[in-house]
Amino acid sequence: MTAMSTVEETTASRDDVASARGRFRPLRWLFVLVLVVLLAQLVVFLVRNDRFQWDVVAKYLFEKSVMAGLGTTVLLAVAAMVLGSLAGGVVAAMQLSGFGPARWVATLWVGLFRGIPPLVQLIFWFNLAYLLPKLSLGIPFGPVFGTWDANSVITPLTAAVIGLSLVESAYLAEIFRAGVNSVDSGQRDAARAMGYTPAQTLLRIVLPQAMRVIIPPAGSQFINVLKGTALVSVIAMSDLLHSVQVIYNRTYEIVPMLLVACFWYLVVVTVLTAGQRRLERRFSRGHRSVR
Repeated sequence: MTAMSTVEETTASRDDVASARGRFRPLRWLFVLVLVVLLAQLVVFLVRNDRFQWDVVAKYLFEKSVMAGLGTTVLLAVAAMVLGSLAGGVVAAMQLSGFGPARWVATLWVGLFRGIPPLVQLIFWFNLAYLLPKLSLGIPFGPVFGTWDANSVITPLTAAVIGLSLVESAYLAEIFRAGVNSVDSGQRDAARAMGYTPAQTLLRIVLPQAMRVIIPPAGSQFINVLKGTALVSVIAMSDLLHSVQVIYNRTYEIVPMLLVACFWYLVVVTVLTAGQRRLERRFSRGHRSVR
């Protein structure tokens, strides 16, 4: 009888849980209501305010110069990310090395290029010809193999790539270093016991595990450098922002042209974010699910 009573009580409790309803939470409903009202107000503001000039936005959305500026923006971001990753990987390796001078140089590199604002660096590299009218390649204090005019070499494009790449290298070096340090040292010991070389340990054991930590901040950094390319407009680089500036300086339609730039920035950032999420899920297999 006791066993039957226990079973009946358990069944009854399960039925109670299954038929239970969530408790009414007025604050949550109030929060949802406030959000709906604010969203409706925003929609009305966007639709009824004629000063947005949505017809002008539609007219210039696929303008040839705007699309060319968008291509330049994406090109700059990719170039800065690739070159910054290569340099950042070397700097991170120097920071993790047991050789003191290498660590000191890497620490100085990160502190210098992360500490100076990107806009200042872009202007500095664009005016490099003031310090070095001639750029040469050769052996220090020895023979020179070639000389070039700095004004012809340091164009707005090269100045933008150099400045953005150096900034990225400092941030990515810290991201790579943190990712490698996140891997338990026992993994390296196990790889060494199995006869792996240091290079094999890094490529087969450490990096695949470190990528789970590296990808989220590195992806965010890629998005930051994409938006940061807007700074190159100050050195007359024909990026997306500069392209719309040229148009609104002629037509005085400032707000609609800025909306065109905002639209394309949001499109590219959304695509990059989706790609970042897929990479995160790929390298997070075997760990807790990424939501």
